[in-house]
Amino acid sequence: MKSIWNLIAFILLLAVYSPNLLTGQTTHQLMVDVSQSKAKIQPTMYGVFFEDINFAADGGLYAEMVKNRSFEFTLPKMGWLQPKSDRHSLNLNSGMGTIIKTEGNPANRNYLSVQVNNPEGYELINEGFRAMGIKANAKYDVSFHAAQQEGNITGVRFQLVTKDGKVIGETMVSPKGSEWKVYEAVITATETAEKAHLKITFDGKGTIDMDMISLFPQDTWKGRKKGLRKDLVQLLYDLKPGFLRFPGGCIVEGRTLARRYQWKKTVGPIEERELLVNRWNTEFAHRLTPDYYQSFGLGFFEYFQLSEDLGAEPMPILSCGMACQFNTGELVPMEELDPYVQDALDLIEFANGDVSTGWGKLRADMGHPEPFNMKYIGIGNEQWGPEYIKRYKVFEKAIKEKYPEIVIISGSGPFPDGEHFEFGMEELVKIDAEIVDEHYYRPPEWFRENATRYDSYDRNGPKIFAGEYAAQSVAIASPDNKNNWNCALSEAAYMTGLERNADLVVMTSYAPLMAHAEGWQWTPDMIWFNNLESYGTANYYVQKMYSNNAGTDLLSITQNGKAVTGEQQLFASAVKDANTNELIIKVANTSDKEQMINVSVKGDKPSGKAKVFTMATDDMEAVNSFEMPKKISPKESTAELKRGVLAATVPSHAFVVYRIKL
Repeated sequence: MKSIWNLIAFILLLAVYSPNLLTGQTTHQLMVDVSQSKAKIQPTMYGVFFEDINFAADGGLYAEMVKNRSFEFTLPKMGWLQPKSDRHSLNLNSGMGTIIKTEGNPANRNYLSVQVNNPEGYELINEGFRAMGIKANAKYDVSFHAAQQEGNITGVRFQLVTKDGKVIGETMVSPKGSEWKVYEAVITATETAEKAHLKITFDGKGTIDMDMISLFPQDTWKGRKKGLRKDLVQLLYDLKPGFLRFPGGCIVEGRTLARRYQWKKTVGPIEERELLVNRWNTEFAHRLTPDYYQSFGLGFFEYFQLSEDLGAEPMPILSCGMACQFNTGELVPMEELDPYVQDALDLIEFANGDVSTGWGKLRADMGHPEPFNMKYIGIGNEQWGPEYIKRYKVFEKAIKEKYPEIVIISGSGPFPDGEHFEFGMEELVKIDAEIVDEHYYRPPEWFRENATRYDSYDRNGPKIFAGEYAAQSVAIASPDNKNNWNCALSEAAYMTGLERNADLVVMTSYAPLMAHAEGWQWTPDMIWFNNLESYGTANYYVQKMYSNNAGTDLLSITQNGKAVTGEQQLFASAVKDANTNELIIKVANTSDKEQMINVSVKGDKPSGKAKVFTMATDDMEAVNSFEMPKKISPKESTAELKRGVLAATVPSHAFVVYRIKL
């Protein structure tokens, strides 16, 4: 009789700890060792990479709603519709007053001289960035520079109008005097409209000069006047990023050196920042955007300020004197490299210098006397070959001589393998580079197959920054790429390998970050927005699951003494959060079958319950959308531990995070 009860007890134990044995399925016996920290998880482990691509800055994060507000585009009237009497189409460079060119201010050469002969028939309309999103009851700040020239224009009326011409908000300003003045007013919207425009009409007749015509919502991030779009910053803030890399990306390089990103032109008064055509404006035949410019209202000061708001380390990337090698590949001669190097030195002074220094004083004058405490600087974006190494060495020498505490990030080119990558890594190892930036845009299969990429890297070489990566559902740069679950789940599996190698990999970021639904050039992208709304993709929520569960210490999680790196399509990593005394386990199941796991804990006693966050669907083509923004997002539940063992079923095609108190 005793033997029968022993058999029953054994069967019950099987049911609790290895139920798949009763059904012929395998249960993964996993062991987490919390007794030893294998490495510290760097606070910079999971960050964000911002580039002004896909209308991410002007028309996106930067909340200005007027396109070409200072008439500085190559076609100075682009973005402005014509007067009623002479209106034929958008973006014609004729008909609505005269563009006056001035000397002495390269940042603001043009203004519009408006001649009003018939007030009832004269109007100016700005189309905005794929129109303007207006919200009912919201307040909008209007500002403009103006000078009366002749006649008697007694009023300038600003109206928000829908696409069918309905007025949904207006205000009136009375200009006075022939001297340039800044005028301000507020419009309160009466209705919500995704496709509104700004219409300007005049009372009286005469000539008035106008410039810097601007419209901002008052409800910006932190309520800053002329600031950033609140919902987009909130999505970034919710990621709890460890760093913010900016301003790119390929816009750092430019198609030519003359069109590279120059940080000094992006600081100081807004009206003195020199506009630049965006290098993505005509890069892809499938998405030509000739109206894509950079006003630099979102400039380096604002990037540093945003980093501070997010609690993220600022990580600026600067030109190394090489234009984009996918375009011209133009090189500055080595004997003319000094100004580029000086830009890097001056940037460190701008970020960290005392207010008694020239660039530190400018930072203080802009409203931030305290230093930004910048620790990292990147030299070059995706450059490759001997010319990059030559230039990098010059930058490194100069920066380390003056600022030895600054950590310099170098690049290994645009690909994760091949001749250029191998050469770059070999040379950077020779010169003891500190952190090397690796980029990979590959198929989902590549990400699943390369979860062990860093397991065999030399621990005596440079640290690694996985600076740009995203699974491509079709092909790199294809307009048909989707942010589907197949891509996001494959990235989740791959990231277990990044985390498992946290002693080597110290920074990671998905790219690109943002895209306007009607203004994009590149897909896939982590966050999508239109004029009124925004949402995070499945990829966004994978990133958030990692960054919100980063932990402080890397732990060993094994099956039969080996890392869990894709056997039977199961991937896992584990960390401890010393601040909350929690064990955090991340598991990706890329198979089409649910899998059982039994997780035992060595070196501590886990509590009896786990918080569980699950992303799962068997529809591998599923995507989030404006209509269903959280279709694929984490669902929270709990799981019981039996005698210190977590026995759980991981759904098919799932990414799961378990948090367990110790």
